[in-house]
Amino acid sequence: MKIYTLLTIGDFHTNHCEDFLVHENIGSNKKLIAVLDGCTMGTESVFASILTGKLLRKVTKKHYYQEFLSPSSHSLESELKQIIKELFSELRLAKNQLDLEVNEMLSTLIIGVIDTSKLEAELLAIGDGLIYCDGELIEYEQDDKPDYLGYHLDEDFENWYQKQIQRVSRRNFENLSICTDGVFTFKNLKNPNKQMDELEIINYLVEDRSYEESNTMLKRKVRFLKEVKSHVVTDDLAIIRVWNKI
Repeated sequence: MKIYTLLTIGDFHTNHCEDFLVHENIGSNKKLIAVLDGCTMGTESVFASILTGKLLRKVTKKHYYQEFLSPSSHSLESELKQIIKELFSELRLAKNQLDLEVNEMLSTLIIGVIDTSKLEAELLAIGDGLIYCDGELIEYEQDDKPDYLGYHLDEDFENWYQKQIQRVSRRNFENLSICTDGVFTFKNLKNPNKQMDELEIINYLVEDRSYEESNTMLKRKVRFLKEVKSHVVTDDLAIIRVWNKI
């Protein structure tokens, strides 16, 4: 199994990349993947995505050590829920300790747990973005008003979690990607009349096998789009592509 990642600032942003990504082992045959996108209209939006990503890494490391000491037989679905529950608690604690406002806690999150031996995945999208799996594109679009996790930190976790419907379960997958909504923002600024189709660009990034031998596959693809096709990504972009190479 190969994991390719991309984290890049968009051409319309000048100071910080507001996206973030996480991929960590949570067991001998389990991985966690996540992409995050800070709210541009929030306060210091880069902070929320980085804080959430760092706390998620803390949670996953705890799970990895627990799995090492006492392997669990929990389903991927229950493990994903537990990780999100612990992240929820860590974010609530950070908000209180740092006396943060809600607008300082706004970041989207697409998160998944993968069993690398069984090729199974459980994913949840909190906010907007894109999940791709073996030819199927699942776009989550919330009219530029994502329902950020940061809005709900004072609520009961169980009640909030039961309302989450942006779930994806996959078995025996070969090619899986999660992307922030920057994947929809490639533009030909030099010659708008030669703008590529959005679907063509997305398929090139998440399905096409060009540069598969390189660990920097996605970076090379973005460079190709810019230097050869004159298409630049205008918003920040985070992608994790998990490919079971056969």
